[in-house]
Amino acid sequence: MSEIKQSSGNVFADLELEDAGDLLVRAELTRQIHDLIKRRGLTQTAAARLLGLAQPDVSQLVRLRHTGFSTDRLLRLLLKLGQDVDIVLKPVSARRRTPGKVRVVAA
Repeated sequence: MSEIKQSSGNVFADLELEDAGDLLVRAELTRQIHDLIKRRGLTQTAAARLLGLAQPDVSQLVRLRHTGFSTDRLLRLLLKLGQDVDIVLKPVSARRRTPGKVRVVAA
């Protein structure tokens, strides 16, 4: 029988992947881009034109594939989609014994 383990909130960390924090951030940014494209009813061709991407790259994004997209590139795509991007820094609680974390929060 398999043991059930509670998620840490980061599936990439749960899978013990290197750079799990970066992978989670890129996945969340990609989800935001996907949601914006869908909400606006953009075709992949229209989204490609707006974002300055090739249609196959947009296809990757709408299929929630962030491979090949850096965090910086995904942030620039969100700007092209008319989103403000705020980066907020705050100290880690002195009681917490783990490193800081990065979160993507949509307003």
